[in-house]
Amino acid sequence: MNKFLKSFSYAFSGLVIAFKEQLNMKIHAVACLVVIVFGFYVEITSLEWCILTLTMAVVIALELINTAIENLVDLVSSTQNPHAGKIKDIAAAAVLLAATGALGIGIVIFKKYLI
Repeated sequence: MNKFLKSFSYAFSGLVIAFKEQLNMKIHAVACLVVIVFGFYVEITSLEWCILTLTMAVVIALELINTAIENLVDLVSSTQNPHAGKIKDIAAAAVLLAATGALGIGIVIFKKYLI
């Protein structure tokens, strides 16, 4: 059981590190906070909460994976390497795609509350 609880500590530590070191993580966190506050303000439905929560979790999770990939690439490739740059760009593109999709979902959900 102690090992199980420690795993949560390690995961939380990773979240804190990413939040401290990555500007994009801070931007995503602020965006999530805005969505949550606005969701409570306009009283979105349970289904809309589920969709938005899953969407926000996917974006944050991909940002964490992107951060891990960037750190791993930096660890194994200490010099400028075009392949390393490609790997980082592809991981960043995954986050961009998810964030763009999240924005679209947010627009669809909140549109009726704004009009």
